[in-house]
Amino acid sequence: MLSKEENAKVTQVGPGTPMGELLRRYWHPIAAAQTLDTELVLRLKILGENLALFKTYKGALGLVQERCPHRSASLAYGIPDDEGLRCPYHGWKFDAAGNCLSMPYDDTENPENVFKEKITITAYQVQELGGLIWGYMGPLPAPVLPQLSRFTNAEMSRVIDITALPCNYLQIMENSMDPSHFEWLHANRINFTARKQGKPEPMVPGRTLALAFDEFEYGIYKRRIIENDPPETSPDWLIGHPVLFPTTLALPWGFQLRTPIDDENTLHILYNVREHAPGEAPSTTVKSTPWCDENKEFILDTVIGTDELAWLTPGAISPRHEEHLGLLDRGIIAYRQMIFDNIDRIQRGQDPQGIIRNPEDAEYTYGTEGDLGGGWRGFHAPNPGAGNNQNPQVAVAPTG
Repeated sequence: MLSKEENAKVTQVGPGTPMGELLRRYWHPIAAAQTLDTELVLRLKILGENLALFKTYKGALGLVQERCPHRSASLAYGIPDDEGLRCPYHGWKFDAAGNCLSMPYDDTENPENVFKEKITITAYQVQELGGLIWGYMGPLPAPVLPQLSRFTNAEMSRVIDITALPCNYLQIMENSMDPSHFEWLHANRINFTARKQGKPEPMVPGRTLALAFDEFEYGIYKRRIIENDPPETSPDWLIGHPVLFPTTLALPWGFQLRTPIDDENTLHILYNVREHAPGEAPSTTVKSTPWCDENKEFILDTVIGTDELAWLTPGAISPRHEEHLGLLDRGIIAYRQMIFDNIDRIQRGQDPQGIIRNPEDAEYTYGTEGDLGGGWRGFHAPNPGAGNNQNPQVAVAPTG
């Protein structure tokens, strides 16, 4: 378990907090590019900060503080032009770097107005990649935005499914470090839902027989052996799939991307890719999906719906001082230790793990579906159980 103080340390994401400062060293997806194409200006809250994301009429992107420094009106309702964003209240204009370019009345009264040169607002770097807008909110110089092929490949079709979840990011990430939950949370719970509805049971529960977690430069590979899935041929064991530190789960068909909104809310992005068929034009589809039905009940006949049950029912911030961890929680323990280790690194003035400074190292490629490890240039997929603190031969008794 974690103490209350340790839990606060790893769940508080605002500026100046240990975890907030760690998360600010990484690029995070903050919106779908298509949404900005139609709206031009969006109101966002990311890492506890109220922001305005905008696109000028010339296509330049900007991410700035929401509050206008003149009279505190919201720049999220501002008016873009070719150069920047104007406040809707009096037209003060700011560029993507946060510089004040114009004060309409003052400029008219005083053509030599230099007061605007003294006014700046907080501004962050943004880039578009793979149909998403990415933001960097940390110290400069910014690291290189990883150019994973699933984002850069023009031959891919993409479905981007976005959900705002009322819980802390860590509950979602710890679920990704817990591969044993398939048997009960997904298979048995979905089958129970089907029985109640008078439908055939769609899932085949398989007992978890062994788990392994292997740390590598960019995160942790998780592996499992499930009953009737021979380890000598199972991709789940031989290859596994990586959790990319700090907030991404890689899957054979895409990613689950998690961006903290604040301490109690998270932007969750399901990013699914596929190669388009011959003669088919690649496409990007953006959806917004609620985590509950019209009655505010969980949707318990899908895998993601049952995951959301596990993410949300502990409350906005899980009371980790009350938990009791067992053998199957070794991945969670490893991930938490990775957080604490990387907080220590930035407090010593070092880059945290996985930060890319050389643009030549930013281009990675995935192999074919199911080949998560070996086809990922720049990432090393360790042999099963090669991690420094795990034993792949340890069988984990199923719960229940």
